[in-house]
Amino acid sequence: MIPISDDNPTLRTPVMTYLLLGTLALVWVFFQGAGFNVVALASSICDLGLVPGELTGRAPLGLAVPLGDNIACVVDNESINRLTPLTSMFLHGSWGHLLGNVLFFWVFGNNIEDSMGRLRFLVFYLVCGLVAAAAHVAVDPTSPVPTVGASGAIAGVLGAYLVLYPRVRVNMLFIIFIFIRVFPIPAWGVLLWWFVLQVITGLPQLMTLRPEVSGGVAVWAHIGGFVAGMVLIKLFENPRYTSKRTTWRHRMHPNHP
Repeated sequence: MIPISDDNPTLRTPVMTYLLLGTLALVWVFFQGAGFNVVALASSICDLGLVPGELTGRAPLGLAVPLGDNIACVVDNESINRLTPLTSMFLHGSWGHLLGNVLFFWVFGNNIEDSMGRLRFLVFYLVCGLVAAAAHVAVDPTSPVPTVGASGAIAGVLGAYLVLYPRVRVNMLFIIFIFIRVFPIPAWGVLLWWFVLQVITGLPQLMTLRPEVSGGVAVWAHIGGFVAGMVLIKLFENPRYTSKRTTWRHRMHPNHP
């Protein structure tokens, strides 16, 4: 299931959403070598990715984590490590990683920006990303593995969308072998399903006998970001904007909730 659009028009051009998307793309292409420059990609992940064990001081200094053939990240205590909860949310590990995040942010981000204003949206996005990073560190504080991606911050946007627009229809692309079709589904169904999948995927990491178990994805960052978005949205929301948006949406889609 892939979200491709929603029936939720915006009142203003989502400038901050576009700027954030542009920043993610520029960092990926010019700073990380678009995934084709292996050295640039590995260096960015090692130096600016979030390593829980470096932040907590609980990963052994000098421990090497293999990233590929003859490439490894080494645990250190550089001062830049304190900034990695922020820097890591602008980096990605592959084209698929980047495009997946961009797609979800493209569909849902503009409406949340339109509900609170541009600068407030930027603060909301960053705060959700930092909460997501904290959740990731809390679950596995000794991990020497670097983590990158905007998905924790974007998860906060999804959580906010669930609170503000649970009944808005999201157009989902279903691809099953040769069967390809778009179905409109209420946002609450799409977002709760996504959240439940994250929880199910993340539960093995809470098992004391196998804390290292994961699918290579920081799902507890997703969970933390999503919950942060749900909790914080009412603090950041501008009720006047939301009211205008609701009126406009009903005019555009009178037969939809």
